Amino acid sequence: MNSPESDEARRHREKMEKRKAVQDAEVAGKTVTEKGLLMVHTGPGKGKSTAAFGLALRALGHGWKVGVVQFGKGQWRSGERDMLEKLGAVSWHTLGEGFTWETQDRARDEAAARRAWEKACELMDDPAIRLLVLDELNISLRYEHLPLAEVVARLSARRPDLHIVVTGRNAKPELLAAADLVTEMTLVKHHFAAGVKAQEGIEF
Repeated sequence: MNSPESDEARRHREKMEKRKAVQDAEVAGKTVTEKGLLMVHTGPGKGKSTAAFGLALRALGHGWKVGVVQFGKGQWRSGERDMLEKLGAVSWHTLGEGFTWETQDRARDEAAARRAWEKACELMDDPAIRLLVLDELNISLRYEHLPLAEVVARLSARRPDLHIVVTGRNAKPELLAAADLVTEMTLVKHHFAAGVKAQEGIEF
């Protein structure tokens, strides 16, 4: 014999029934079943690139081919690159020469950004690529190493089935306006402020 439902259990059930009805109605109102998204991860907090590579891992799990172009970052190896390349179906291109405050040469920075952007455009045109990560592109745009209007126009004209995620601080308003999804990582607390250097397995 089932014990009678308590008042607390009944209230919870009724609350969840109402919540489910609202959720079901919201989902039913969405009519677009597939769309290549332009996603932007920005903000001063840690985790922008990490989130993008988590998305790449998810895409690989569904059998997608993934492209990665890194702007600004130098040629050092990272744990995410080593792991994703082991999984296969990743076209990875690190085409920066280090951060702009390290090179201290604007012409070199602009040339590196142009090489990276040309590779990004090449991958955008590859019908096999389903997800493209443009890591730290926002930094190249912030320092005007690439023409903002050109980049936004090209990203906006992407193939209908191509998903693109752009990372980096200080995303330009024009890029945010063109994006389908924008996530801002908020800095609440960071170990770097307490004197902790970048660590293998955490920062790279």
